Amino acid sequence: MSFFDSDLVRAEMTKISELQEEIYKSVFAFASMSKTEKVNHIDKLEELLEVQKVLYMRLSLSDDPEAVKMKEQIMDSALMMGLPKGTDMNMVFNNMSKMLEVMKDQIDKSGSDL
Repeated sequence: MSFFDSDLVRAEMTKISELQEEIYKSVFAFASMSKTEKVNHIDKLEELLEVQKVLYMRLSLSDDPEAVKMKEQIMDSALMMGLPKGTDMNMVFNNMSKMLEVMKDQIDKSGSDL
């Protein structure tokens, strides 16, 4: 069975797509959101990040050629975004999680001004 034939992998990819779509719909309205809406938006970002992290780990553990290719595409995308070659993507995920926590803390401290 191919990596992408797995029901679990397909469900994760569907979840990623749904979350991305939902997040992208409201990303440009972030500045005008209420405190609650901002926190909910960040919660969705955290959920997306967690699903992406799990999928990336599955890709990393798989020797399926399609999974290897997708992981290489992710690494190529990271290079295009300016990350150095060989960047540990788990560190990237962890740093992004920390950034989202900082954003939440800032919202809590300053109200809706973020």
